[in-house]
Amino acid sequence: MDIDLVYLWVNGNDPAWQAKRQAFIGGTEEDSATNCKGRYVDNDELKYSLRSVEKYLPWIRKIYIVTDDQTPDWLDTSHPKIEIVDHKVILPKESLPCFNSSLIEKFIYRIPGLSERFLLANDDTFVNNPLTPEDFFDGNGFPIIRLTRKRLRRIRWIWRERIRKKPLHNHSRKIANASELVKARYGKYYTGLPHHNIDAYLRSDCKRVVENLFFDVFAKEFGHHMRNQNDTHRIIYYYIALFEKRGCLRYVSDKESLHVHIHKDSSYQKLERYKPTFFCMNDSQYAQDSDRERAKVVLETLFPEKSQYEL
Repeated sequence: MDIDLVYLWVNGNDPAWQAKRQAFIGGTEEDSATNCKGRYVDNDELKYSLRSVEKYLPWIRKIYIVTDDQTPDWLDTSHPKIEIVDHKVILPKESLPCFNSSLIEKFIYRIPGLSERFLLANDDTFVNNPLTPEDFFDGNGFPIIRLTRKRLRRIRWIWRERIRKKPLHNHSRKIANASELVKARYGKYYTGLPHHNIDAYLRSDCKRVVENLFFDVFAKEFGHHMRNQNDTHRIIYYYIALFEKRGCLRYVSDKESLHVHIHKDSSYQKLERYKPTFFCMNDSQYAQDSDRERAKVVLETLFPEKSQYEL
């Protein structure tokens, strides 16, 4: 199988990009979960993620890096496996400029030359053990769908919103939106949550969901330049694949896919203890620059060797 890898990447340290984003933020607090520094700051995570991919996923055919008129200064863009894809190539004009990853993800299937089977990653996700194509796609060529099991998720979220009168966080609200859309159309409510790491997709399925099944819904999101509670999380691709039996469900634990909160000592202890196959170095509104330096030291320790993708 030809399998490509797609990254979403932004250099939030770039003054030109900061000025562009500021025009859309307005009075939004910088320490909010939606627009905090940790949401966009570049700590060279992509460099180390590529090192992990070269080490453990050497069979990847091509690597696409989706950006907003930016290129990592350490990246060898002449490498035959690397291609920079600007937002303007795949997003509608009304979506530009875009600082909303949920919206960008809806147009990944538009990348010219992208293989039918592809992996989607954020720059803060890493592979920590050798894997094969069969770890991402089953014998029928359908994606392995890795989710975190949350059986009572729907009840808990309804209780939070309706009884406690507390709104869901932006990320949770987008997942709930996806679940409710699938429930309304297919009569089944899925409660599994994203494992927040590298996921496998079929390009044709993504296109069908966006252009045919839910185009009227998604078209209302095209003007959401910033993250919005009315967005739909890309987990909708997985819920539909599960309903149509076009994916193989696999619930993960911390031993397979670990969410490392870079400001928590306990997360690093789990990383050392479990040595998970996948892990994410999650920055947030709670992290300080000292936490980011610590995370970089850990990544340098795990992936010290320069990859073929670096200058």
